[in-house]
Order: sequence, then C-alpha cells, then structure tokens
Amino acid sequence: MEAFRRTYLRLCKEGSVEPQESVLTQLQETRVVTGGARLDLKAQSLNADTCAVLGRVFHKDTVFTELALSDCMLSEEGAKALISGLFGNTTIKVLDLKGNNLRSTGAEVLGKLLARNKTIRRLVLEWNALGMWDEAFSVFCEGLGSNNTLTHLDLRNNQISHQGASELALALKKNSTLEVLDLRWNNIGLLGGRSLLEALQQNKTLVQLDLAGNNIPSDTLKALEQAIERNSERQSTLNMSRNRTQVLTKEIQTIKEDKGRQYLSLMETIDKQREDMGRSSRTTSIHVGQLQEALNERKSAVNSVTAKLQMTEASLALSEQKNHNLAELLARVKTEKDEQRERQNRERRKEQEDSVLRESKLLREMQNTTESNQQLRNKVEEVERRCKCQQQQIFELKQELTNTTAELKLRLAQTEDRLEMEKRRSKQALEDMDSLRQKEVDNVNRHLEESERALQERIFKLESQRIQLEEELSKAKAVCVTERAQAEEELGKVRAQIRLEQQEQAASLEEKLRSVRQSRQEAQTHCSQQKQTIADLQSKNGQHSVEIDGLRRRIEELQQDLSGKDQEKVAEVCRVRVELQEQIGHLQAERTAQGGLKEKISALEREMKALASNHREAILDKESEVSSMKEKLRLREAEIQRMREDEAQRASYLQSAILTYVQGSPLGHYSSPKK
Repeated sequence: MEAFRRTYLRLCKEGSVEPQESVLTQLQETRVVTGGARLDLKAQSLNADTCAVLGRVFHKDTVFTELALSDCMLSEEGAKALISGLFGNTTIKVLDLKGNNLRSTGAEVLGKLLARNKTIRRLVLEWNALGMWDEAFSVFCEGLGSNNTLTHLDLRNNQISHQGASELALALKKNSTLEVLDLRWNNIGLLGGRSLLEALQQNKTLVQLDLAGNNIPSDTLKALEQAIERNSERQSTLNMSRNRTQVLTKEIQTIKEDKGRQYLSLMETIDKQREDMGRSSRTTSIHVGQLQEALNERKSAVNSVTAKLQMTEASLALSEQKNHNLAELLARVKTEKDEQRERQNRERRKEQEDSVLRESKLLREMQNTTESNQQLRNKVEEVERRCKCQQQQIFELKQELTNTTAELKLRLAQTEDRLEMEKRRSKQALEDMDSLRQKEVDNVNRHLEESERALQERIFKLESQRIQLEEELSKAKAVCVTERAQAEEELGKVRAQIRLEQQEQAASLEEKLRSVRQSRQEAQTHCSQQKQTIADLQSKNGQHSVEIDGLRRRIEELQQDLSGKDQEKVAEVCRVRVELQEQIGHLQAERTAQGGLKEKISALEREMKALASNHREAILDKESEVSSMKEKLRLREAEIQRMREDEAQRASYLQSAILTYVQGSPLGHYSSPKK
C-alpha cells in the first residue's frame, strides 16, 4: 500500500499535478488483506489529471483486486485515461463505474478494455449512457464478444435501444464465459427481446438475465426465462458430470495404483519364495552329500573292522582270555545294534506320522480354497442376477416413457381438434375463445410440467440405483481384496510349515550323522583296545615262551579241547559277519528312505507351484470380472444419459411446436392488437 502511495506521489510530481487529499486519505485507510485489497473512491470528484495519474499507477499495480469508482462524475478525458491504464493490469477483478455518465468515448474505451484485459470478472456500469450512440456501443459489444474472463455484467439504466440489444445478442453468440447479465430499466422492446432470444439459442453459459422495465411482451419474457432455465440446468448437469468424472478418474487411478502395488508385492513374494526354495534345495543337497560321505566312511570302517576281525581270529587261537573279551565285546555290540534298531524304528514311525499329518493338512487347505472359490462364484452370480433385474427395470421404464409420449401425442391431437373447433366459433365470440385458449394452453403446460417432473423423478431413481450398484461393486472389491489377503496368508502358513518340516528333517539327518559318528568313534576305541590287547598278548607270549617247554605236555592234552573250541570260535566269527551284513543292509534301507524323502519334497514343491498358479488364475479371473462390471456400468450410464438427452429434445420440440402453433394461429393475430 505504501508503495502505491509513493508511486502516486512521484507521478504527480513528474506531471506537475497536485495530489488530491481525498485519494491520499483513502489510501491511508485501506488495509491489505491476504486475498487482496479494495480501493474505495466512491463519490470522490476526480479531475482529468488525477485520473491520468491513477491510470498510470494502475497499469503496473499488483496490490488491489477491487476498484470502486461509482458516482465520481468522471469526464470523458478522465474516464478514457483511467480505463486505458487498466489495459495491462493483472490483479483487478471487480470494477465499479456506477453513475459516471459514460457515453461514446467511455463505451469505446470499455470495449477495448474488455478485449485486452484478461482478469476482470465483474463489471458494474449502472446509471450511465452507453446505449445512446450505436457505433460506440457496437465497439463495446465487440469487446464483450471477444472477452473470455468476464462473468458478471451490470448494464442497468444505460438507455439501450433495440439496436443495442441486437448488438448485445451478437456479442452473446460469440461469448462463452458470461453468466449474469443485468439489463433492467432500458428501452430494449419487442425486437430487442427477440434478438436476445435468438442469441440464447446459441449461448449456453448465460444463467441469469434480468429484463424488468424494458417494454418486452410477456410471452417473449417467458421464452427468455425458459431459455435461461435450460442454460442453468445444462450448467448444473455439466458441473455434476464433471464432478462425477473427476471422482471416477480418481477412483480408477487409486484402483490402478492398488493393483500395481499388489502385483509388485506378489512378484516380490514369489521371488522370495523361489530364493527360499533354492536355498532349501541347496542345503538338502549338501546334507545328502554329507550323509553319503558318512556312509562311505562307515563302509570303510566296516571293512577295517572285518580286517581286524581276521587278525583277531589268529590271536584268539593263542589264548582263552582273549575269547572271553571278544564275547563281552560281542554282547556289547549286540546291545548297541538293538538300540540302533529301536531308534531307527521310532524315527521311521515318526516320519510316517508326519507325512500323514502333512497330507491331511494339504487336503484341508485344498478344500478351503475350493470352498472360497465357490463362494466367490456364488457372489458373482448374485451380482449378475441383480444386473439382469435392473436391466428389466430399465426396459420397463423405457416402455413407460413410450407410453407417456404416446399419451402426450394423443393429448396434442385432442388440443388441435379443440383449436380447430374454436377457430370455427371464433367469429361469434373472440373474447370467450381467447380465455378458453389460454386455459387449454395452461393445462397443456401443466401436463408437460407434470410429465417432466415424473421423468426427472424416474431419472433420480435410476441414478440412485446406479449409486447402489457402485456401492455393491465397491463392497465386492473389498471382499475380493480380503479373500486375496486370506489366500496370501494361507500360502505363507503353508510355506512356513514346509520350512519347519525341512528344518525338522535336517535336524533328524544331523542327529543320524551324529549317531553314525559316535558309532565310528566307538569302533575306533574298540580297535585301539584290541591293539592294546594284542600288544599285551605279545608280551605275554614272550613270557610264556619260556614256559612253553614245560607246558608242551599239557598242550598235547589240551589239543583235543582246543579243536572243539576252534569250531565254536569259527561259528561265532560267522555270526559276527552275518550281523555286520545286516547292519550294511539297514544302512542301505536308510539311504533308500532318504531318496523317498527327496521325492516327497519335490512333490510338495510341485504342489506349491500348482497352488500358486491356481491362485494367480483366480486373481486374474476376478480382475476380468471387475473390469466387465465397470464396462456394464459405463454402458448403463451412457444409456441413461442418452435417455435424458432424448427426453430433453422431445420436451424442447413439444414446447417449440406449441409456441409456433400458438403464434401462427389466427387467435394470436386477433389477440396481439389488444395487448
């Protein structure tokens, strides 16, 4: 505000003009608000010099949004200078020039202002004389026709004649932004009203038109009001359609974003599952390799044990004490073998039970998924049934519309017959026939209004039904999303179970490896003990070599006993060999069982892949169903819009036919001179 005051004073000094105190006081009193400021110079006598300075200031001003210059009695030169300064202004939106007696030059300058300025939206020109000069007012109307920002125009008490009204009509045909036009208390007349009515046939944006005090007949005023009402209805329907399209575009964008996010999340989960499956397969292959290595070590240990047993057979022939030790060792080995057999049987039973439980769980999950798919199919069938019912309702409404149009045609035929009868009787009683004609026209208008109201009510009902369908669609979408989340949770549970089972299998295999390693260590300890016993026996043999000479006699006696004992030793050695072969067979059986477990793991992986593919197919089917439902809704909305347009065209055709018939009948010629 202070900058505006300084520029005003500076320009006054440069032009050697004394600044007016009233303008300075008004500038001091005004305050700047966030939305802009309003400069009120009402009833201030502004001379031509101050107007020129103010025009120069307003040319570059960016503070004020409203300018009030009503009742300032501006001269032609001052008004021209001030208004020409507003050509380049980009902030003023409201301009009030009420009661300034603007005439030819003012009208021309205002036309140029409307043609050049792109920010003024409201222009008040009440109590001026713009319509006195037709050429200047035509310039004003040309500027109005080329303007694209003005929405409110006040031209009350401007002495506008029917020629000026025709110029305004031409401007309204070109203009596409003006919404409110006030032409009260002018001299437009019948011709001006008809020209404005013709302009409103092309202009679709004018919503308010005030024409009181212009000597316009009542029928033209009614026609103008009807045209304005049609424009207002069009604007309201356009606004509603724009809002709906915006809402639908936002919903479609949100749905697309949600689908993209869901697709990305599904792809991420699938990649993670693939990585987990690869890791698990790698770990299982590593464990299997370790088990094979352990088995090979066990085989080598068994071979070494057999070699050692062959060595021990020679040592057993030397002493009886070694036989007793071997018997004890054999008893221990038997007990350990029995314990190992029991452990293996328990593990096999546990694995069988676990496999049965897994199969039952998988069957239950398959049943749950099938039940959920059946529920979804039932819901889709219910939605299709509702759509069919609504299509039947729409068909019935179309039939009702055709019936109503037929009834209206019959009524029009009846009214035409009555009018013909009244024409024959018009020579006898013109006054009575005029009254009857007016009554019949009123009745027809009432019938038309009632039919239009009924049709509007039906349209509102159809819109409510469409809204209900959209709500049901949104609910179905929410149900689909919840079911999808449940399916994903179930997949996660199945994956977690499979992981746990794999971990348990790995733990069991590790325990088996530990037991094999322990048995190998025990065999090594036994071998070391046998080596120690062999060393002891060798030392004892050295000691006994001295005693051999004394004991040769006894040896001859004991040879017979030793022969029997040798046979018993051979039998025991054969039995030990048979037991070792049985152990080898058990190990091979365990290896085959591990191969069966690998096959089960591969089968489970295949089932997981099949479930994932089925789930993807179900999701794609649901998305296709949702898209088909959206297309059906769009087709229904197009049908409803087409019905509305057809009804509006029919109503306009009926109204225009009635008006042309009434104006073209001889009754209108007889009644016009009375008016």
